Amino acid sequence: MIINQEVIMDLSTLSLVELRELQEKIPAELKRRESAEKANVLNEVRAFAKARGFAIEDLIGKETKVKVASGGKVKVKYRHPQNAELEWTGRGRKPKWVEAWLAEGASLDALLV
Repeated sequence: MIINQEVIMDLSTLSLVELRELQEKIPAELKRRESAEKANVLNEVRAFAKARGFAIEDLIGKETKVKVASGGKVKVKYRHPQNAELEWTGRGRKPKWVEAWLAEGASLDALLV
């Protein structure tokens, strides 16, 4: 039986140039390995389902894709009445156009969508 041997790299022996080159290569390698691991897991899941008489598409639906949780888009809460491109969700810092609107004495409620 082979036990996973940990390879520890002594970064202190690398020059600054070598460290930067390594840093540039790491994201691509991580992406490649993640993609390969996902493919392996998907194949394992397909084999698991097949062994029980199902196709994976039957279990999750033909048009259903596995979704990764994301932050999602926040709905717009405020919009400029004359320029619809100026929008704000009401979160975070007030945009300059909202600050200008309020500085003119107008109400924030007037911008509600």
